[in-house]
Amino acid sequence: MRTRFRITRLLAALLLLPCGGSLPAADADGEVVIASTMDGDRQPALLDIPAGAQAASKGPSVPLLVFLHSWSARYNQSNALQDARAESRRRGWVFLSPNFRGPNNRPEACGSDLAMHDILDAVVFARMHARVDPRRIYLLGGSGGGHMSLMMAARAPKLWAAVSAWVPISDLAAWHAFSKRSGSRYAAMLESCCGGPPASPAAMREYRARSPLYHLARARGLRIAIDAGIHDGHKGSVPVSHSLLAFNELAKANGFADCVLSAGEIDEFTAAGRVPEALQKAVEAEPGRKHKVLFRRSAGPVRLTIFEGAHEMDVNAGVNWLASTPAPR
Repeated sequence: MRTRFRITRLLAALLLLPCGGSLPAADADGEVVIASTMDGDRQPALLDIPAGAQAASKGPSVPLLVFLHSWSARYNQSNALQDARAESRRRGWVFLSPNFRGPNNRPEACGSDLAMHDILDAVVFARMHARVDPRRIYLLGGSGGGHMSLMMAARAPKLWAAVSAWVPISDLAAWHAFSKRSGSRYAAMLESCCGGPPASPAAMREYRARSPLYHLARARGLRIAIDAGIHDGHKGSVPVSHSLLAFNELAKANGFADCVLSAGEIDEFTAAGRVPEALQKAVEAEPGRKHKVLFRRSAGPVRLTIFEGAHEMDVNAGVNWLASTPAPR
């Protein structure tokens, strides 16, 4: 209960925080260290501030892109990191890549309260360094970063202008079972995070607490895009069902129960690696994407895209979608 109060208080502070401050600047490579306001642990991060957006500047405020690293990576290691950083620089946005306890191989990581608090601390830090527009704080992540993007969408829905989650993990117990069957290292990593396999009541509570699927109702009203490759789970490590089930939860939370995919449809998407015949006309042209869109469905502020691909991410498509978020009135 004390942890929840501390995070609620931090969220309130984030919403009221003015742009600019007097904290020490990042080094030439954008490397910064941020002390957790929860346990004092010093977490590294990358922070890029474009010219004219520094705290002392009198220029206009700019968007902030928060990029969340993948499952086994750290703040400076994800495959998509450089693409996200370059796209942010091209647009003149502030860019932030927090560490949030690094690879998901210990209890302090993997959607823990500490890890989520680290991301909120990092946003506070960025806003104290730079002239960030609080109405345009965007969240982007793929795979483990997609998992954490959905966790943060539920934890702080009023903070983000929009969230783009690519090939996310939404149910850790289901992913443990899949990883165990496929012989991947992720089953052991999950057990290190959650106190063993999801067999005991105590361990199962950890798996559920760290799984966005069970919290997404709190993200009602938030603009969220979920993108997944049709072949993921066959040629990749996260079955497409994780994205489909997350979309269903968000559709229901937003009052669009008629948009929910059926169990049979989810099974065909996942097991057969194809779009069900009755859904194959539900596509949209989107010039500039790396992958062909095979299926798209929207439910109010939430959009699901299944593309021709596997466990991969298209950073430019994600950032383009984030940037298309209507400006608040």
